[in-house]
Amino acid sequence: MQADPLIEPLDRAHALPARYYVGEAMLAMERRAVFARSWQLVAHRHQLAEPGDHVVEAIAGTPVLLVRGQDGVLRAFPNVCRHRAGPLALCNGKGARALHCKYHGWTYTLEGRLRSAPEMQGAADFRVEDIRLPPLRVHEWQGLVFVALREDVPAFAAVYGGIAERIAPIDLAAMRFHRRDSYEVACNWKVYVDNFLEGYHLPHVHPGLSKVLDYRVYDTELFDWHSLQSSPLRNSSDIYGDGRAYYYFVYPNVMLNIMPGRLQTNRILPLGPDRCRVEFDYYYAQDEAAQARIAADASFSDEVQREDIAICEAVQKGLASGTYEAGRLCPKRESGVWHFHNLLRAAYADAAGERA
Repeated sequence: MQADPLIEPLDRAHALPARYYVGEAMLAMERRAVFARSWQLVAHRHQLAEPGDHVVEAIAGTPVLLVRGQDGVLRAFPNVCRHRAGPLALCNGKGARALHCKYHGWTYTLEGRLRSAPEMQGAADFRVEDIRLPPLRVHEWQGLVFVALREDVPAFAAVYGGIAERIAPIDLAAMRFHRRDSYEVACNWKVYVDNFLEGYHLPHVHPGLSKVLDYRVYDTELFDWHSLQSSPLRNSSDIYGDGRAYYYFVYPNVMLNIMPGRLQTNRILPLGPDRCRVEFDYYYAQDEAAQARIAADASFSDEVQREDIAICEAVQKGLASGTYEAGRLCPKRESGVWHFHNLLRAAYADAAGERA
């Protein structure tokens, strides 16, 4: 990764300046330099269990289609017809036999080969068999499905490697999807990520959560492309059970909140310079203990999210006020923020080098 002279050692580090959290130009650059150059969580394998099952998503402004082929292989393509850019699917679906462009009816196999193009007989040197949808990179891990738009993303094992081994014997792949909760938040996507990445605010913003996490031994560990915050659980038998809380952040916008018998995935999706959508998907083990805690978990998680949304929206106003200068980070509590900001700074430097 390209060195960036703005990167400071943790004990001297400052947060990102306010200008990185505002403006359409900044967000447009991040779509190219951050989101288009990373593995993006887009689906779960239960959505793509059988041939013809498909999921429609978007990554960095690119429409994306995932589909299970007749051969059982999971593939991803731009959801863009090779004729005149019409969509091949408008929504998620099950059991499709082919991909039909909704604009002019060009039809592709589930493997991405053009099968028919109505009324194209008069086009010179036009051969149906020569046209294919360009493939995108796909990786399935622990039941979660990821897509990368570019070839130069880091190796998947370098990004997610070690997580499954660390949380063992918790088995994420054995958990079943239960529900999705979505929140629209009036803040830049990075404000929400910054907030997730430190427990410094726990005693001040989350009185309920502070009772079930042990702030005295709340720990943060840094890896190449992800970080882990963890704490023993206490006083949480009705909500989370006994054990340990694992809060993984995987660059640039995925969180894996893991408790005994429960996985909560969290995607942060920018909707504008000062607006994002936060999507939580809940998965539970099928044992009686995990099932009995679902209702309490839902209520408690919603309480925590309301608290986070309120503080993130207030922070965004502060960043946009014109009065904020980048402050010093707390080495003991904000190493995760420092790590994230350094990855961003490197991505920004790479993007600037490409433009030079």
